Amino acid sequence: MKTSNQTVVLEPDFEKLNPVDYAVITQGLVAGAREMGVKLIRSAYSTIIREASDASAALFDRNGDVVAQAELIPIQLGPMSEIFRACAAVDPVDSLEEGDFYITNDPYSGGQHLQDVFIYSPVFFEGELVAFAGTVAHHLDLGGGNPGLTTEAVDVHAEGFIFPPGKYNHARDWEGRGALKRLVAANIRVPGQTIGDFDAQFAANAVGAERVKQLCRKYGVQKVDRAMAELIAYSESRFRTALSELKHGTYHGEDAVDDDGVTDEPLVIKAAVRIHEDGIDVDFAGTCPQVSRNLNSPFSATISAALTAIKSALTSPDIPFNEGLKRPIKISAPEGSLVNPRYPAPVRARMEASYRCFNAVMKALAQAAPSKVIAGGNDSTLVTSLSHQADGKYKVYLEVYGGGFGASPRKDGCDAVDSPLSNCTNTPVEATDMDFDHFRIVGYGLIQDSAGEGRHRGGLGFYRSFEILKDNVNFAMYADRFRIPPYGLFGGADGRSGSGEILRAGKKIPLKSKDGRTLQKGDIVTIYTAGGGGYGPVAERDKAAIEKDVRDGYISAEAARTLYH
Repeated sequence: MKTSNQTVVLEPDFEKLNPVDYAVITQGLVAGAREMGVKLIRSAYSTIIREASDASAALFDRNGDVVAQAELIPIQLGPMSEIFRACAAVDPVDSLEEGDFYITNDPYSGGQHLQDVFIYSPVFFEGELVAFAGTVAHHLDLGGGNPGLTTEAVDVHAEGFIFPPGKYNHARDWEGRGALKRLVAANIRVPGQTIGDFDAQFAANAVGAERVKQLCRKYGVQKVDRAMAELIAYSESRFRTALSELKHGTYHGEDAVDDDGVTDEPLVIKAAVRIHEDGIDVDFAGTCPQVSRNLNSPFSATISAALTAIKSALTSPDIPFNEGLKRPIKISAPEGSLVNPRYPAPVRARMEASYRCFNAVMKALAQAAPSKVIAGGNDSTLVTSLSHQADGKYKVYLEVYGGGFGASPRKDGCDAVDSPLSNCTNTPVEATDMDFDHFRIVGYGLIQDSAGEGRHRGGLGFYRSFEILKDNVNFAMYADRFRIPPYGLFGGADGRSGSGEILRAGKKIPLKSKDGRTLQKGDIVTIYTAGGGGYGPVAERDKAAIEKDVRDGYISAEAARTLYH
């Protein structure tokens, strides 16, 4: 699979929209996609969506091309049109009727990992198919070999329930005791939360569909069609203009995942980025082979990681991220590699390799556009799951942690935020206290001296401590940046690595970055995330900024003396 580089061609038999109609319709579409995202998050049952916002939404034209999207999770949004086309290849668009929907989570049919389920609902207006509304959500539990996440899955089938690309009908297969709903509920541990999150996706799709219909009622289908095409063409034009300002050539970058959880060998990812007259090509040739554990990144996720690096580094934030922006970009990776694995390799922790794709592309772009990139950050999806089963019922807590952002040419890195591909938010302590009785959070704060020094320092990592309140709590984690620290750029220092530990009866038990344990009442589990790398020479750091960091407790007085001398 490759991203398309087809240029948008607008049919000559349509007159160009006047600027007012174009602005109102396109902004209505953008607002509709954003409203879908809000609806999805506010309607969800699980903390991973309701609090952490691990979900995304978009509107598509009748061909499945992304037109507008909510600004939520970049890794989920980049390949949504490719995943749509995998569904349409099985059940063609012209076979759809009112109430039908596409659904898939299959990593080997365009998806990413099983927990991210994509649902696309067709939008009909006066009997004519005019658009699609689509959502994706990370589901708390979809079965598999371990509650929340399975760190030792031998293949993708051990990671959960697979929805192959296909269509179903909401009234027939889902509403009430529909067959699909009953099948899903029978294969998961927390059906109340998971089914509720699926319903939130359907509700969000319904909101998006209604917003498109409202525009069709007011302006007509032809004008809405035209506005969609012009918005896609606008993004393509803006992006090509940005590319034209860069020096042509091939630039190389590489980074590595710490290890595969079995050996200590790093998993190297290489990227060659070629900027040329017609666009930009990214080739991951030279990347290490796929592994037996769940660190493999499906090609869909690899595409999204590369797109995010290119979009964030080379374009203005006001360029809509839709199909037009993707068209000048080609992405390739060797089949059987860590970033394009062969079935049935496990992929649950695909974000660790996806982040190294992001970093490798960003390092390459640093050579072409040094004033537009950021240093390395925590740049990993540090996921922990704490689950407990009693009286035949499960309680599953899962959260995605951030850390320190890499510094930029103009500013210090952000402290204690999720990394660029994820964009999840913090789950409040109050929410965990309300939903879970098998643990409580007893420590949460920034890690002093975790940022890499530089003209602009990296962001600080943070720690979170959990006291276990019941015996036999299942703990699982996958993370990265425990061995290989976030890199500094152009004279900036590396950030500090992350780590984890269990305090049991006064003794500290270190955790690996890919680990699983059975915890007992009284254990204290603490996770430390990595700090961001610095940008620019340390000697050029403003003295007033150093003094402020010391006053605020971000760096110690000793570090200020020894590191910024």
